Amino acid sequence: MLNENLVPDRISQVISRFAAEGRLTETQPYGNGHINDTFLLTFRTEDNHTKRYILQRMNNNIFKNPCQLMENVVNITEYLRKMILSQGGDPDRETLNVVRTLDGASYYEDDSHNFWRVFLFIEDTICLEMVESPRDFYDSGAALGNFQRMLADYPAETLHETIPDFHHTPSRFLAFQRAVQEDKLGRAAQAAEEIAFALAREKDTAALTDLLQAGKLPLRVTHNDTKLNNILFDKTTKKALCIVDLDTVMPGLSLYDFGDSIRFGASTGAEDEPDLSRIELDLTLFEAFTEGFLKGCAGSLTPEEIRLLPMGAKLMTYECGIRFLADFLEGDSYFKIHRENHNLDRARTQFKLVADMEKKWDQMAEIVEKCTERQVHTT
Repeated sequence: MLNENLVPDRISQVISRFAAEGRLTETQPYGNGHINDTFLLTFRTEDNHTKRYILQRMNNNIFKNPCQLMENVVNITEYLRKMILSQGGDPDRETLNVVRTLDGASYYEDDSHNFWRVFLFIEDTICLEMVESPRDFYDSGAALGNFQRMLADYPAETLHETIPDFHHTPSRFLAFQRAVQEDKLGRAAQAAEEIAFALAREKDTAALTDLLQAGKLPLRVTHNDTKLNNILFDKTTKKALCIVDLDTVMPGLSLYDFGDSIRFGASTGAEDEPDLSRIELDLTLFEAFTEGFLKGCAGSLTPEEIRLLPMGAKLMTYECGIRFLADFLEGDSYFKIHRENHNLDRARTQFKLVADMEKKWDQMAEIVEKCTERQVHTT
């Protein structure tokens, strides 16, 4: 079980296997991720300075091959480090840095077959749970676009699929259909309206995968989980600084990263907001992110990728909705929940956002075209 209490003695034993500097003085849970268990560890060095690390226990119920996952993370972060250095940046702050075990491995497996890893903690940063201003969202778009640009020449096909078919929407739809048909907990009647909404949009599910298969969209290195809270902002300058949570970095489409950012950040309410009257697509935020993303990509996207940005937004929002709904029907075994019907609330917000995108479709397309023209005129 991943939710068991982790006593300080156990964490102390685990961290002793890593090349952390100094003496452990404090341990505290960190963040609000749905999947892994994360801790912030404070060390006191011999010269009486404080050094902090992030310790994570990877969820190997979801990530079936932690070895392959960490191979991806190490290869990508080392590649990014070289790119950042070549551009005069600071790789200690602009990408994650894996702390090795004492024997040089990228992770540690304990006697209970739990898998642990450690990163340097990036100081003087903040994480936003909601967009506070269009400028924040523009900067996050630029950071994620830059992530795409820096990895444009990385051979995406060499990466492992840490979760097979993660953003393969037709496969997600089939899994959702199975969850509805099996209705293991008798919850389908409670979600009848949401199930009908999802089933009515089956034709959209293959919109991007068919184009990839036909060679009309390029395979790229993608983050695949580009929520706003997976970007660190500099505490002083408020500039987007570092992309974190690289567990789902694998081969994919640029539209996945764009779309997931929009569904999370351009919504007027929280991902689990129970009051659906508060949920809609904020077109000002959509434009801010699109502008930043295209600037960060710096011409590395194809015209077809750019044209399909609205579809990326809609499809990633829809896909996340059917994932939340399937998890609700199957007993909330994937996403951590904190209240009754939590995953159903999450599904409802996603579907409300999809419906609003459909209403604003022409406006979204016009914004993309306008942002594209501005990029052409400024380069």
